[in-house]
Amino acid sequence: MAQGPDRISLTAPDGSVRDVPAGTTPLALAKEMGGKAAGSAIAARVNGTLVDLSRPILADGTVELVLPGDREALEILRHTTAHATAQAVQELFPGTRIAQGPVIEDGFYYDFDREQPFSDADLSAIEDRVRDIVRRDLPIERLEMTRDEAVALFEREQEPYKVHFAATKGGETVSVYRQGSWTDFCRGPHLPSTGRIGAFKLLSVAGAYWLGDERNKMLQRLYGTAFFSADEMKEHLALLEEARRRDHRKLGKELDLFSFHPEAPASPFFHPKGTTIYNLLVGHVRDLYVRYGYSEIITPQVFDASLWKRSGHYEHYRDNMFFTELDGRSYALKPMNCPGHCLLFAEGRHSYRELPLRFADFGRLHRYELSGVTAGLTRVRTFCQDDGHIFCTREQVREEVESLVRMYLETYSLFGLPEVRIFLATRPEKRAGDDALWDEAEAALRSALEATGEPFRVNAGDGAFYGPKVDFIVLDALRREHQLGTVQLDYVLPERFDLHYVDAQDREQRPVMIHRAMLGSLERFLGILIEHCAGAFPFWLAPEQVRVLPVTDRSVPYAERVRQDLRSARLRAGVDARNEKIGAKIRQAQIEKIPFMLIVGDREAEACTVALRSRREGDLGAVSLGAFLDRAREMVERKSNEP
Repeated sequence: MAQGPDRISLTAPDGSVRDVPAGTTPLALAKEMGGKAAGSAIAARVNGTLVDLSRPILADGTVELVLPGDREALEILRHTTAHATAQAVQELFPGTRIAQGPVIEDGFYYDFDREQPFSDADLSAIEDRVRDIVRRDLPIERLEMTRDEAVALFEREQEPYKVHFAATKGGETVSVYRQGSWTDFCRGPHLPSTGRIGAFKLLSVAGAYWLGDERNKMLQRLYGTAFFSADEMKEHLALLEEARRRDHRKLGKELDLFSFHPEAPASPFFHPKGTTIYNLLVGHVRDLYVRYGYSEIITPQVFDASLWKRSGHYEHYRDNMFFTELDGRSYALKPMNCPGHCLLFAEGRHSYRELPLRFADFGRLHRYELSGVTAGLTRVRTFCQDDGHIFCTREQVREEVESLVRMYLETYSLFGLPEVRIFLATRPEKRAGDDALWDEAEAALRSALEATGEPFRVNAGDGAFYGPKVDFIVLDALRREHQLGTVQLDYVLPERFDLHYVDAQDREQRPVMIHRAMLGSLERFLGILIEHCAGAFPFWLAPEQVRVLPVTDRSVPYAERVRQDLRSARLRAGVDARNEKIGAKIRQAQIEKIPFMLIVGDREAEACTVALRSRREGDLGAVSLGAFLDRAREMVERKSNEP
């Protein structure tokens, strides 16, 4: 340990200890260490907390420099680029007021209050001004002041949105960042100067309600992204272009899968083709339920508000619920199934021999999402989950979780999502239940995950208020992360609903409740799946699996007989009987992403064959209809996409 109040000891990641004056900054430490880190460091972790390089260190602790390749580095870069964008806007368009500019997945945005909409020419001019701010290499300073001082500062600058943040988002002491003469309320950290900003691009402009509330003023939101190198930026922009091509909202319309209408905001209408896929997803999960021992149940849509108060959801979730008044009583559309499942479990007297009892429910759920955050199928107000709740003994938790992990990974692999990241989310700061229960629950989940042999990471503090959980993150074809499955242990709801089972000694015991969903919201999963496979669904899931293409009008009767045979084999088939050339029919089937085309002409009709064409592999030659039917049935049975 360092001696005296003016000296402190700082420990580096390699275990080396430096005795330095109190108030030493990470930047000074980097210069003292020398080497590559001295010139490339952009921030530091002091005792695990991210701080600016210029932040004085006042006590003993650990220090680690943040370099451009580190996980947090891009976020710091993008946060700083958002500030530079806001500065550029206010320099170019005086009178524009700034709101907020957080980092988001793959980039950042900044909201502005400006009467005149931003044009494409404006975006180009803003980019040029950001480049000028980078060339100026303005030092970025962190200023600490009292809340009242920050409020007064932003009142003088006539920035009402910043006044709001300074008054509500900080403590007694808040931080303000300054680059040149421009200031912003922010917690940081940031790059040392604007000259460290690398490659960046403004991507689009959109409307956004202040604080995401449609009752507030509509602001203009500039989206952008930034990287440390031009090559990374080029690769990212190519991925964005591919993501636009795969956008499920675009493909949903082109493939006639679903639509939205203002009469039912953020509530999808599934067309016949989309409904076919939806029902096949449900059917697949139902098949798994038979294998894994679930009992499917049906529960009401509307419950008295007292139920949600009893469960605790009213306190934590009421702003996201739909309420109505009936006969002088308050009712709510259910946003989740768990309280109803507790009522059903409490209906009977259960022996330990019955457990685990696994309930599954495809009931429709309703949650009020602000219009500013709804997005296609991935964030809607009405949806269905492959939802289930397991009531079991404490001793059965490990085996149940192991079984769930197997079921989840098997299913994600089936949908072409084999790369899965598993996280154990532990107790949050605000939680129900005592620490002894949390210790037991976290140990049970950890033990179950270790028993599967699957790698996992701990996500400290991210558990539900009633218990720890396991989250499953999948990577899609564009390497984007999506959280799908969850397994949550709950010792609180069984207590609140006074649930019991009778043990071997005829004593009443409290069950453990496991909340679980594998695909999560079916609407959201379908949106993810559309983008993952670019609308080219696997054969077993395709809404139209086969299309018969008659070469001429003479071949239409044979084409209809072929379709009937396909349908008799329980395949989803259509006929393109339009008066078009065969090339045009093939192109249309390719556009609609039909897995197989059966081309029939006079020769095929005479020989009772078909000319087989695959969406992926092109022409596969002539085959008998019977041989194709055998292949197709096998593909459906195996849920395979291989011919």
